[in-house]
Amino acid sequence: MISVSEARNLISQNNTKRKFGELQLLDALSCSLAESVPSPIDSPPFNQSAVDGYAFSNFQCDLNKPLLVIGEVQAGNVSDVVLKPQQAIRIFTGAPLPESADTVVMQEKVLLDSSHITITDQNLKQGSNVRLKGSQIKSGQLAVDKLQLLNPAAISFLAGIGIHKVNVFLKPSVHIIVTGKELVSPENSISNGEIYESNSFGIRAGLNQLFINEVSVEMVDDNQDYIESCILKALNSDIVVLTGGVSVGDYDFVALALTNCGVKTIFHKVKQKPGKPFYFGKYQDTLFFGLPGNPASVMACFYEYVIPAIHEFMGKQTPKCNYLPLGEAIHKKAGLTHFLKGQTDLVTVKALAGQESYLMNSFAIANCLIELQEQKEVYNKGDLVKVRLLQ
Repeated sequence: MISVSEARNLISQNNTKRKFGELQLLDALSCSLAESVPSPIDSPPFNQSAVDGYAFSNFQCDLNKPLLVIGEVQAGNVSDVVLKPQQAIRIFTGAPLPESADTVVMQEKVLLDSSHITITDQNLKQGSNVRLKGSQIKSGQLAVDKLQLLNPAAISFLAGIGIHKVNVFLKPSVHIIVTGKELVSPENSISNGEIYESNSFGIRAGLNQLFINEVSVEMVDDNQDYIESCILKALNSDIVVLTGGVSVGDYDFVALALTNCGVKTIFHKVKQKPGKPFYFGKYQDTLFFGLPGNPASVMACFYEYVIPAIHEFMGKQTPKCNYLPLGEAIHKKAGLTHFLKGQTDLVTVKALAGQESYLMNSFAIANCLIELQEQKEVYNKGDLVKVRLLQ
């Protein structure tokens, strides 16, 4: 068996292939840019009013005297009016200022008398309430850098400067193979010896949170030929996740089936609890993760290994773990890294009751995983521990 840190390093070293391509802006949500994006325009593209009000030339006007309003300009229109001394033009938010104007007074800070306004804003200065051309970004300047994650705000920003397609690191295609003769889909009834299949639901829900939509699922009996057939069909996927059948029981055929299908075993078994039989292999550029069948083991391995690998595949940074003080003491045996279901308020963290690998009722209320070091046996209240927040 290898250590958890060795397992993480080996996955990272073998996760070398990143696919990139051009996507429509909305389709690129949650992707990382594969190249930097310069702005094609000045933004704003003209001197723009920041408020509804009145535009005028500050240096031409005596603000202690009324100004004559000679027209108006709304957003989307352009006025070629040339303002003379003591003249103003009605203007609305987002509208371009006439070339002769340099200042806007808010409509709430004037007294309107027929076609004249008297300014009541004592703090008004030249340039007030004006968004200057290029004040957000100038043409040719870096808008968004390579590897930047495209969140909704970044997509809005790019759309606002006229970008509608971007080159990004693409999301992986994921194929899930669930093994187990005893498993029944939740919409069906179970009989003696059968249990409901839940692992694919947890994995797919986690993939949905990562906005990964190209996901397929197969359920297969504990039969080597059937498993090999499923693996062969999945070789063109970017990531394959198998659940169950990776231990050493008489009906655990996954590791042998992967080898027979040409998948190179990178490691099999990690010094951890839960999920000790965890498997990782590679076929060309396809990554294979073999997770134990117990549902808590599946989710722990998914969070600790599969999600970070997906982030790396997409050119994204894996969210950093926190280090928080324990709310109560914990004792464990040396020799295995432990991943404990926990709850945290980001001030302290505590381990939940029900840490067995088959128990999901405790996982359902956990908001973090607590990582306890391989050789350390005693953790006192207040000791700092590594905490991975769950999405």
